[in-house]
Amino acid sequence: MKKVFWLIVGIKLGFIAAHLINQNPAGKKFFENVDSKAREFGKAVAAGYRDRDAELRSAVSEMESSLNNLNKRL
Repeated sequence: MKKVFWLIVGIKLGFIAAHLINQNPAGKKFFENVDSKAREFGKAVAAGYRDRDAELRSAVSEMESSLNNLNKRL
C-alpha cells in the first residue's frame, strides 16, 4: 500500500509540475514539441504495423496458394 501511495503522490506532483510549466510560454513550446514528437512516433509505429501486417498477409496468401496447388496434385 505504501508503494501505491507514493505512486499516486508522484503522479499528482507530476500533473502539478506540468500545469505550472505549461503556464510559461517556453513551457508551452516544450510541451508542443513533446506532443509533436510523440505523435510522429505513434504514426511511425502505426505505419510499421501496417507494413508488417501486409507482409504477413501476403505470406499467408502465398502459403494458402501453395497448399491448394499441392492438394490439386494429390
